[in-house]
Amino acid sequence: MEELRYPIGIQTFSKIIEEGYVYVDKTGYIQPLLSHGQYIFLSRPRRFGKSLLLSTLEAYFEGRRELFQGLAADSMCLDWTPSPVLRFDFNAENFSLENGLESLLNRLLKKYENKYGMTDVADTIAGRFSELIETVAESSGRKVVILIDEYDKPLLEIEENKELFEKNQRTLKSFFGNLKSMDRYIRFAFITGVARFSKVSIFSDLNNLKDISMADAYADICGWTEGELVENFRPGIERLAAKRGDDFDTMLKALRDYYDGYLFSEEGSRLYNPFSVLNALDKIRIEPYWFETGTPIFLARWVRNNGIDPREINGQTATKDELITVGFDEWDPVPLMFQTGYLTIARYDSVSDLYDLCFPNREVEIGFFKHLLRCYAPLTSRRGSGLEFTSFRKDLFRGAIHDFMDRLATLLKDIPGEDHNESTYRAVTYLLAVLCGTPVIAEHHGYHGRSDIEVFAGDFVYVFEFKYNKSVTEAMDQIHSRDYAGRYAMDSRTVYLIAANFTEKKEERGLTYEIKKFSPRVYPRP
Repeated sequence: MEELRYPIGIQTFSKIIEEGYVYVDKTGYIQPLLSHGQYIFLSRPRRFGKSLLLSTLEAYFEGRRELFQGLAADSMCLDWTPSPVLRFDFNAENFSLENGLESLLNRLLKKYENKYGMTDVADTIAGRFSELIETVAESSGRKVVILIDEYDKPLLEIEENKELFEKNQRTLKSFFGNLKSMDRYIRFAFITGVARFSKVSIFSDLNNLKDISMADAYADICGWTEGELVENFRPGIERLAAKRGDDFDTMLKALRDYYDGYLFSEEGSRLYNPFSVLNALDKIRIEPYWFETGTPIFLARWVRNNGIDPREINGQTATKDELITVGFDEWDPVPLMFQTGYLTIARYDSVSDLYDLCFPNREVEIGFFKHLLRCYAPLTSRRGSGLEFTSFRKDLFRGAIHDFMDRLATLLKDIPGEDHNESTYRAVTYLLAVLCGTPVIAEHHGYHGRSDIEVFAGDFVYVFEFKYNKSVTEAMDQIHSRDYAGRYAMDSRTVYLIAANFTEKKEERGLTYEIKKFSPRVYPRP
């Protein structure tokens, strides 16, 4: 079986080509990018190929045509005359430090100033950037190409530090403001990031910046289509299938369920996350890889603190304008969840001009819900505590619902008193069920009302009703009177009815519950 070299963590185009790593050809986008405009902006999630795209553009503008042999760009009518390239990468810095951004910019500018023999430079970072662009253009006799990677990292990393956030915002605005004034010296500028901020006015001076983030023509510029995956990685998929004892199509479906599903335009293709796929094929194991490196923890806190029901995250809606801009002062996590890759387009309604959003795949859902559950209950998944997900999962799949509820009662004691309410219990139970890998229905609309949660685990169905400072009897009476389990009368699975109540009364504080096995023979008919 053919062995492939997977470029895990390698974001340099020349290294991938020269050392024989697998490269999914995206060079066909170079020509349309050059004709699209002088200043281009692209938003994509982290670990999605933006840095490699910039490195590919850098190699093209440097005139390194030998690297492109056999690739799409090699057969295109392109101008391969080299241009000087200034690349600013915002990835490698700790921006939680007070002067982290200034330190990085000073270091990057100093590197180019030394290269071009600049000794008498301006006092400000913005002034030095202007002088650098002019000096490079005049000394080389060629207009300058500017490539900026992850421009927003100095903001996303410190969003909870308002003072530092505003300071970095002003620095970035001043720095990028030079681009328009230096227009006559610039051939092309390409800026990438996760988010495009609407309220911080970073690009207010650059009013000719073209955002291609949701443009149909560039929907597939980062990430891999299923066709690209199969064409470039068939041997790796076959090796993974052989290890799992699956055939190729079954293996492809498993990869699709776990890593596919990202959609950045209504006319685009569903895309795989490159970082996760490479790791899965290299380690010959399907696991969640991306969220361990790419989860903005503050997003989970936003959802928790702003009362968004986890059961309603799938099904959020937004307009295009809302999706492409972010304003932290509005406290709306939905656009940022889209731009960071935690939500994607499920459907577009051209009549209402609304996008329905959903989790793109299982990996993302697991990653986000794990962080969200820990926002509710920090002890969750602590190994050896009996509260790890595997323990809850075993309970559900072997019908040990009493053990499940005992663990849940212990877990709820970890929640701060001010957060105890019925919606919290529903949320925690829903998150646990999803993380256990079970199908879950929230608020199923029946003839007489809506159950809180219904969980399906193998041969068992669980119907939950939660109350707060009321009684278990009231919760069970509601399950019966509203016939929540009636639709399972002909079901061969064992159905359990779980009535739960959390009380704050000092003498009996905590979760109490009652469990009944559903029997349609004695169940009261409405």
